[in-house]
Amino acid sequence: MRKSSDRILTSHAGSLPRSDDLIAANAEREAGKADEATFQRKLTGAVADVVRRQVEAGIAVPGDGEYGKSMGHKINYRAWWSYSFSRLANLQVKGLGLYDMPARRSTPGNTVLSSFADRRDRQRFATAYGDPDSGVSTGPRAHDWPFCVGPISYTGHAAIAADIANFKAALAASGVSEGFMTSIGPASCARIGNEHYKSDDEFVFACADAMREEYKAIVDAGLVLQIDDPAIAENFDQINPEPTAEEYRRFTMPKIEALNHALKGLPQDRIRFHLCWGSWHGPHTTDIPMREIVAPMLAINAGAYSFEAGNVRHEHEWSVWQDTRLPDDKLILPGVVSHATNVVEHPELVAERIGRFARLVGRERVIASTDCGLGGRVHRDIAWAKLETLAQGAAIASRQLF
Repeated sequence: MRKSSDRILTSHAGSLPRSDDLIAANAEREAGKADEATFQRKLTGAVADVVRRQVEAGIAVPGDGEYGKSMGHKINYRAWWSYSFSRLANLQVKGLGLYDMPARRSTPGNTVLSSFADRRDRQRFATAYGDPDSGVSTGPRAHDWPFCVGPISYTGHAAIAADIANFKAALAASGVSEGFMTSIGPASCARIGNEHYKSDDEFVFACADAMREEYKAIVDAGLVLQIDDPAIAENFDQINPEPTAEEYRRFTMPKIEALNHALKGLPQDRIRFHLCWGSWHGPHTTDIPMREIVAPMLAINAGAYSFEAGNVRHEHEWSVWQDTRLPDDKLILPGVVSHATNVVEHPELVAERIGRFARLVGRERVIASTDCGLGGRVHRDIAWAKLETLAQGAAIASRQLF
């Protein structure tokens, strides 16, 4: 991965808004009504366009916008995850939605995930979450959540090959030497029903073995791999009653071991890890503090770490790096513009946020980024304005730091 040798580089967390016609084409394809050849031509053109627009906005390390991950509605909080359902064998839909799964409660010495409907933030603000006019949103309800009913394996070889081909063609057309592609992490991949594996952690390791094939395909293609695994931090809110930080770290470490197992032998300097607390618009009062999860994050065998640092729940946590040592060969991609607000950050604020991190870990080891994916979270015009202000803020910071 490139380092900021003479200026602050810019990137983002992955998902970017889709055009109306691509959303419509995805919806038609999801319903089984699309002509595949026509769809693929549209997708190839869309990826080329989104890379071109990133370059024009000033993004130094672009992604494919996650366009190969189907989004059939303009508000979508799950494409980064649900895309994997069609790439894994022995998953079966059983008529339950994501929020219909039965709740589980932890007991002393036995920490378990509850359910999405039983999240502590959702319980505390139940009225707000239930009010469609409150501004609190997790997007349209998913009614087709799958269960694992047999040995899981990867079947998405043709799909990832198409994603890679589209993206590499787009990078070449825009004259860009480095780009990143996202893939779901094992712990998040395994947050579906399980009727086959004996334990949750056994299921996570099985997902690690399966998804490794996608990770390897991305790296072998010469792209930077970004692992999206919000379960590493976000699971904290999905454990009821609230665990201690130490209990949560013990619960989380097997998930990190599974991810490292999946990444074994792959070059760390071509791997980014994205940590987040869930990208929905909500209070987030039950997020685990960054200070309690930074050490497990750094135990992940990646060369760079992307994390939320621009929204009002986590911006103050830049101070964690005052007494946390970033290994010498690692980079960070702090979020300095946020998916969590429609307000477009001022470039001077963006530069100020970048400067905090640069002064703590070194200017050459900071790549300015977004909190989380912008696609499906904010209006497309606002999303592109945020990428532009990200680049403008990085330019200001570069003049100050170099």
